Amino acid sequence: MFGFITKSLSKTVDAIKSVAPKKKIFFTKDELEDILLEADVEYALVEIIIEQTYQEKITREILRSKLLATLAYTSYKEPEFTAPFVELIVGVNGAGKTTTISKLAQKYKNEGKKVILGAGDTFRAAAIEQLTLWSKKLDIPIVSSKQGHDSSAVAYDTIDSAKSKGFDNVIIDTAGRLHTQTNLANELKKIHRICDKAHPGSPHRTVLILDGTQGNSAIAQAKAFNEMIGIDGIIITKLDGTAKGGSVFSIAYALELPILYIGTGEQADDLVVFDKYEFVDGLLDAIFIEEE
Repeated sequence: MFGFITKSLSKTVDAIKSVAPKKKIFFTKDELEDILLEADVEYALVEIIIEQTYQEKITREILRSKLLATLAYTSYKEPEFTAPFVELIVGVNGAGKTTTISKLAQKYKNEGKKVILGAGDTFRAAAIEQLTLWSKKLDIPIVSSKQGHDSSAVAYDTIDSAKSKGFDNVIIDTAGRLHTQTNLANELKKIHRICDKAHPGSPHRTVLILDGTQGNSAIAQAKAFNEMIGIDGIIITKLDGTAKGGSVFSIAYALELPILYIGTGEQADDLVVFDKYEFVDGLLDAIFIEEE
């Protein structure tokens, strides 16, 4: 294993070894089905992969092409924009939004960009406090208010401050849960409108944070957020702490959305660009030996 992404698959690899303890040159369809299911690839997708594989002996190259095909939509093209680049971060509570925002901020700062944060989850005092602590730790400014205040106002003030002070990137947190899904949808739509009012064309990217430990159950969650406001890309967190790495294939295939980054740990630098080739090869390295 040769990179941060493949290192984050260690628990998934361990799970695969419980049904395929020895590496082989090829596997039968039944063996392959067990392997993919153990890695938490959704059953319906496993059936599609199996049905589209006509050979009885499935080699590394055959499976590699099938797995890469499920990730066909994972590439991302940044939209045209006028600075600052505004990102809205959405996701349910506990998915790792606050930590991921800090990782993104650190990444941009490392690139020499000026970053400002907006504590738009005004429904949880803890969310404001956590993001404020990260802003101090990273020495990055933040716009915040008290619990219960208008989150859209925070978004507007953050963008307005960024424009007046020449910031490059704006990252705005949002609430992960209100009393009903309708309330959450209305709140997120309002923030979208206010962002556009503060800086026409923004938010330039709406990013959904998904908890990798939830596996395929994250698909329904992602579809709900996508229907609410439209998602431009996904960041999958906590992949290093789960044996459900195969769910990435299911998520990408079902949603047809780019996977932007993978969270590989708890530190501010533990965020890596998703590389579908490294991801697929990392799994295949654990299963196959090369033909002599």
